[in-house]
Amino acid sequence: MSATKRTCTNDHRERRRFPPWGNGMTAVTVYGVCAVSFMMAMYALEHRGRRFVLAFVLGCLLSSAYGFLSGAWPFGVVEFVWSGIALRRYRSLAGL
Repeated sequence: MSATKRTCTNDHRERRRFPPWGNGMTAVTVYGVCAVSFMMAMYALEHRGRRFVLAFVLGCLLSSAYGFLSGAWPFGVVEFVWSGIALRRYRSLAGL
């Protein structure tokens, strides 16, 4: 009985590893963190000029690709639509 208890305790400790993401950090996850962080930074800097709006468009496209790569296709679709909205905004600011 104590062997079973010990196994359960070990399993419990195994799940509480630090860092919480453990070995599950994949290249797709790292790409997603970078893409979404870039997109958010460009969104925050949009007020500085048109080039940041265009960079935000790129960030949305990169985030959309991450959504599809990770299997979260609704996120990919929304980010793709958002990139179209941002591109429209860029064109209006450029006078095109």
